[in-house]
Amino acid sequence: MPMPTQEAPNGIDSDGVYDLVCVGFGPASLAIAVAIHDEGFPARVLYLERQREFKWHGGMLLPDARMQISFLKDLATLRDPRSHFTFLNYLKSKNRLVAFTNLSTFLPLREEYNDYLTWCASHFDQYVRYSRETLQISPAKSEDGRVVAWDILSKDVTTNERTTVCARHVVIAVGGRPKVPTALSDPSPNSPVVHSSSYSHTIPNMLADRHQGSHVAVIGGGQSAAEIFNDLQNRFDNICVSLYTGDSALRPSDDSPFVNEIFDPARVDEFYDLPNEAQKDTLQRNKATNYGVVRPELLDRLYELMYHQRLHEPNESKWQYRIVPRREVIGHDKQEDGRARLKLRNTLNGDIILSDTAFDLIIVATGYLRNMHVVMLEPTRDLLETDKFDIGRDYRVKYRRDAVADDCGIWLQGCCQDSHGMQRRPISSRTASLAVSGARTSHHPKAGYSTSFAHDRHGADFLA
Repeated sequence: MPMPTQEAPNGIDSDGVYDLVCVGFGPASLAIAVAIHDEGFPARVLYLERQREFKWHGGMLLPDARMQISFLKDLATLRDPRSHFTFLNYLKSKNRLVAFTNLSTFLPLREEYNDYLTWCASHFDQYVRYSRETLQISPAKSEDGRVVAWDILSKDVTTNERTTVCARHVVIAVGGRPKVPTALSDPSPNSPVVHSSSYSHTIPNMLADRHQGSHVAVIGGGQSAAEIFNDLQNRFDNICVSLYTGDSALRPSDDSPFVNEIFDPARVDEFYDLPNEAQKDTLQRNKATNYGVVRPELLDRLYELMYHQRLHEPNESKWQYRIVPRREVIGHDKQEDGRARLKLRNTLNGDIILSDTAFDLIIVATGYLRNMHVVMLEPTRDLLETDKFDIGRDYRVKYRRDAVADDCGIWLQGCCQDSHGMQRRPISSRTASLAVSGARTSHHPKAGYSTSFAHDRHGADFLA
């Protein structure tokens, strides 16, 4: 059944309040939906998602790009291997399980994993409102002035129509926003600078319309930069590509079993209790597992491509595809024809130079900023225990106990690395448990729950 058209009021009528609203419907919120379903727990839940449909890193779904973690760390397996929503059951439902086993891999194609997540998400379509961008979350107070719920204001990204829903518990899991270095910031509509997050659905079409001999710069030294550098070579014959990294070389990711134990669930307790300086040191030492590094097999492939060029042309400056180390981009000079030269700093000796080549496109693979929750939660700032959005061990924002009721809270996902450590561990166990336990505290008898689905007074089904 469709979701109700009548939204929850700003008051605290229990029949109009959701148990849980998840802001964002990516893998973290999807894991919550799966866990609530699997546990059979009745809860009135709504998911708000800015995209028009479910898509996981749509801009980087490149041909032949593989996952960097095992498929066993899916939405459900490590929490409940018998769940309907495991990757293996997805393969079974698609009649590909036997064929997949013949691949002898734990790392499926990213394209296939996106299809798995999309398949899972399709089970919850009636509980998701797509094309809804959340603007802010404000406290809803009872007569005694204590916060007992939250008003979530969102807008339709197509019509700009604004709507407010009310919930006792909120999970913010919106992912990151593209990080473009200040040196390459260019808001003009004809900017040659594009972030990697939009690569697969913008760059190929842009290059296909250009004439022979386009020049493309890729900025970054991590997995995304290397994948784009590789994909451009496979996709186009008529372009020259230069990859710039400030490091002395592209470096391999460390996926060895002992190092991988840093992602074990038990390690979060250990990390959370460390002093701040020790946390920073630990993150720095573990950086090679996930940041500014490239899968070894892709490095081997790229080196072989570079060697093939060296076989025919000893002068690297004449190569069609170049990897240029020790070059930090500190600016760019845009020309009248729309192309741009890069202003580069040699990280070895500090010399500043201008690139010989004027680039038609500059693709920045420089990561994401994960601070969108700060703007959303600004109306709640005066409720905080300190002057910043500190997070408890259970990922719950620390509001004053005298200001916010115990059965009312906000949790964060995807922006907690500084306090909880690197978490490439399964979202199935991490995210779901906190949301289910939170929603359980607000279970009330008025909703008319059945064993698997709840029906509100408007006749709509809510996720159980």
